[in-house]
Amino acid sequence: MMGTKTTEEFNSKIKRIIITEDQIKSAIEKVGKEISDSYDGRPFLLVSILKGSFVFLADLCRAITVPCEIGFMCAKSYYAGTVSTGVVKITMDLEQDISKYHVIIVEDIIDTGRTLSNVVDLLKSRNPLSLKLVTLLDKPSRRTVDLKADISLFTIPDYFVIGYGLDCGEYYRNLPYIAEYNENAK
Repeated sequence: MMGTKTTEEFNSKIKRIIITEDQIKSAIEKVGKEISDSYDGRPFLLVSILKGSFVFLADLCRAITVPCEIGFMCAKSYYAGTVSTGVVKITMDLEQDISKYHVIIVEDIIDTGRTLSNVVDLLKSRNPLSLKLVTLLDKPSRRTVDLKADISLFTIPDYFVIGYGLDCGEYYRNLPYIAEYNENAK
């Protein structure tokens, strides 16, 4: 069982806010309108890859003004050192037959892209009507595979970030903003 952090310990690891709550809300409203305009009258499914994207998905689906469905997946990758073995284990899969939907993967952050690339390939093999990728954060400097989001709300440098669903040791998901994690704080 993990030990409990004090508020002082918790706050000491927040180096600085890099994307404010208002910036996130504004960007999500814009993307929600774009998705609503594009998919009105079409069957579409928002797919969240757990755990990190659950906050983004919740706010994005509320910004969408047309009918949509939601699905969840959980995927884990297994790597040998710094090289991917290419083995992705789906620990929770979608319940829907996605061949009847336009699928939008809703991701919190694209870093190396290895796991997400495998998830995209898996979902494509299930023949959705279309497949798009929307990410809250994109770190293209870290990409090790050929993967690009259809919509990126924010492109960030190579910071270790927390908040708005992103964690460090399961903490910080509840922050309403994106912050740089202070690894050197005691």
